[in-house]
Amino acid sequence: MAAPVLRCCCSGRRWAFACIDRGSRHGRGAPTGSWFCGKRGQRSVAQQLLSAAQKLRKGEHEWTAVVGLEIHAQISSNSKLFSGSKVHFAAPPNSLVSFFDASLPGTLPVLNRRCVEAAVMTGLALNCHINKKSLFDRKHYFYADLPAGYQITQQRLPIAVNGSLAYSICTGKKQSQVISKTVRIKQIQLEQDSGKTLHDDFRSQTLIDLNRAGIGLLEVVLEPDMSCGEEAATAVRELQLILQALGTSQAIMADGQLRVDANISVHHPGEPLGVRTEVKNLNSARFLAKAIDYEIQRQIKELENGGEILNETRSFDYKLGCTVPMRDKEGKQDYRFIPEPNLPPLVIYDSASLPANADPQQVINIDRIREQIPELPSVTREKLVQQYGMLPEHSLTLLNEVGLLEFFQNVIKETRAEPKKVTSWVLNTFLGFLKQENLAVSESPVTPSALAELLNLLDRKAISSAAAKQPV
Repeated sequence: MAAPVLRCCCSGRRWAFACIDRGSRHGRGAPTGSWFCGKRGQRSVAQQLLSAAQKLRKGEHEWTAVVGLEIHAQISSNSKLFSGSKVHFAAPPNSLVSFFDASLPGTLPVLNRRCVEAAVMTGLALNCHINKKSLFDRKHYFYADLPAGYQITQQRLPIAVNGSLAYSICTGKKQSQVISKTVRIKQIQLEQDSGKTLHDDFRSQTLIDLNRAGIGLLEVVLEPDMSCGEEAATAVRELQLILQALGTSQAIMADGQLRVDANISVHHPGEPLGVRTEVKNLNSARFLAKAIDYEIQRQIKELENGGEILNETRSFDYKLGCTVPMRDKEGKQDYRFIPEPNLPPLVIYDSASLPANADPQQVINIDRIREQIPELPSVTREKLVQQYGMLPEHSLTLLNEVGLLEFFQNVIKETRAEPKKVTSWVLNTFLGFLKQENLAVSESPVTPSALAELLNLLDRKAISSAAAKQPV
């Protein structure tokens, strides 16, 4: 028998549901699919606004943009944050819902040890201070896929604070200059995810799937240290690589395992910060960059035309390439934060404070988790530069393209060609072919063994370079 689906139908009153969904939290209404710019030769809304803003800025005062991010990463664990329900992507609707997830009376939360360890390891990898005592809070708001009417989070005293994330941007005409930047991390907190709402316009109904409700999230709050979409997208990509290296999150944005909210404002240099807007539910690094850059230019144009910026929440319309209003921005008072009465303070230890005769299965040791941290992407890039003599920008590309580093290493193992030659072929010829065919590395018809054999033939001068690049 098919799994039950909760339905909220309201024929003739469809607008009420649509308004609520536009005010949704992370994960709902996130854009998917390819970038669309309308008919050939027709400029998108974003391009038109950017052109207009640039014209208006001639002879005017300079503007400075300020960008901060709130990133929600789904924790890799077998069960949810406060219940024993399994976590499985694309399971039948409402097939992974416990009594607690459905908020039935009398049910109580039980904290998942794996989620706490993942939060500690992520905090350590991001140079955070780990709080040995942290607290849980209730964040209240009503939505159909949040059965309890509140979310359990860590607003007052989160598990990790005051960290930093270093990332690098390639600049210059040939992207050959690498600039290192650092963004401060305000905090990392544990919280539970909401369910999923799907609107069926054809049948004028709304479907609720609670499989995702209660899944553990890491919310990483970045300070407003960035100034454009490229910086934000690069920082998110670096965080994504770190989470994947740690194994604390698969962080696949297309699957909703990493979602980003961007806070954006503009002001004249030397003046107070401007009013910020929030762009919600971005699940693509490319859309994140485009949404931020569009919103910066929109705010500049609005202010230079004598208007004002509203403190509001907006969403990104990927088809039109612009942000659109969703609702007024809530403040802390709107969420009515209160201490979570059913969870005691979360207490963890280090080796110095570990109680005598403590059961390792009952306590969490920060120092023990620190010893388990694997090699991070920054270290991997340094090793690539030292071992193969490649340029720093080449090491960035190898890690940023999913599966490309493993492909490169497999080619190196099977060929006698020099590493620099392998690097050139993988990054230029092979990667150029994939982009031309719109293929991922995992979809490539060219295997590492095939490319290695081709390079061996070139090394023996059995074929010419021009012949090697000819399609079969």
